[in-house]
Amino acid sequence: MAMEKTTLYIPSELQAALREHARRTGRPQAELIRAALERYLGEMPKPELLSLGLGTDTQLNARDSEEWLRKRWTKR
Repeated sequence: MAMEKTTLYIPSELQAALREHARRTGRPQAELIRAALERYLGEMPKPELLSLGLGTDTQLNARDSEEWLRKRWTKR
């Protein structure tokens, strides 16, 4: 598995707890952080896919969709 390095800032108390847990379990801090992130992100709900033309808008048809998108994209 390819790994990428990242840096994060955490409160001192959290770092101390992480360091102590790593020492007690004999596991590297990075491994503990990866496991916690995997567990946290695995519990997050998956985003619903939204698509223009899904059929929920009775006022917009495929012919008008490009103009609809153009108006909304240029407002930003």
